[in-house]
Amino acid sequence: MKSILRFSGVYLAETATTVGKKESEGPLSDFFDSHEEDVYFGTDSFEKAESEMVRRTLNILLGKANKKPEDISLILGGDLLNQCVATSFAVSKSQIPFLGLYGACSTIIESAIVASSFINGGLVDNAAILASSHFCTAERQYRFPLEYGSQKTPTSQNTVTGCGSYLLQNEQTSFRVREAVVGKIVDNGIKDANNMGAAMATAAVDTILRYFNESGAKPDDFDMIATGDLGIEGHEISLELLKRCGLNLGQNYTDCGMLIYDIQKQDMQAGASGCACMATVFGGYLFKRMKRNELRNVLLIGTGALLNRNSTLQNESIPSIAHLIHIVREEI
Repeated sequence: MKSILRFSGVYLAETATTVGKKESEGPLSDFFDSHEEDVYFGTDSFEKAESEMVRRTLNILLGKANKKPEDISLILGGDLLNQCVATSFAVSKSQIPFLGLYGACSTIIESAIVASSFINGGLVDNAAILASSHFCTAERQYRFPLEYGSQKTPTSQNTVTGCGSYLLQNEQTSFRVREAVVGKIVDNGIKDANNMGAAMATAAVDTILRYFNESGAKPDDFDMIATGDLGIEGHEISLELLKRCGLNLGQNYTDCGMLIYDIQKQDMQAGASGCACMATVFGGYLFKRMKRNELRNVLLIGTGALLNRNSTLQNESIPSIAHLIHIVREEI
């Protein structure tokens, strides 16, 4: 069974990013479009704040792409909240057809694959994709109320407060969406919700191995191979597992969860996580490097831990997934 989906005539036109205070204090701050110091984003609840963040980011994308809402064929995306309410509330007044998607922290890549399939099949001319997360909403939903003041473990990761939105289209640009691999759910028996990097590492390894085994490509063919939010722990585990399988990804293999913060200076334990982790790091940092011609051939592997609060309380293990997309810069 073939794993790789190949697209023709699907292009990345523009990206937009919004981040919160801690992300603004990190090393990638200058690459993001919008920064917000107020954790409430001018609203009266954390959930409304995340929705407002999504709304702002979509508007930034439309402005950068010189598009009006009526020019967009479809919006795809989601977040970490129950029923993806941050996203659905944010786009509810746009009058743009909407598909809500959930892939945990792999959502931006899942959305890119679905959008690319729509465009490749000639069903739509373009699609806006997005993914968001907010530290305070994620803590409240998955862990403990903020007032509880729970302590972080060394393997825990900080949920990124941010949103990334991209415009994909059939009109040619210098950035082509070339290939994708839809992830398989992998469960290696890890039950520690404070070590999601380890839980997701095997899913990332499965997807990466399937891609390289089928494509015939070599790691050296790529300027950057980036996973979504394995963090330090998951990144090291994935490196070791890949080496055992005979695949050495080398120096161009990184993880967005290790890039967005100064982990030591900001005391971020094992790094970052959240839907917005890859969405903002690629949409801000990596895509701007592609625009500068510093990166031409990029593999993105969005990683997601498919748990919720109840599954953790019931002592279930953490199934995980990793979706891959290949973006290349080509001269027009």
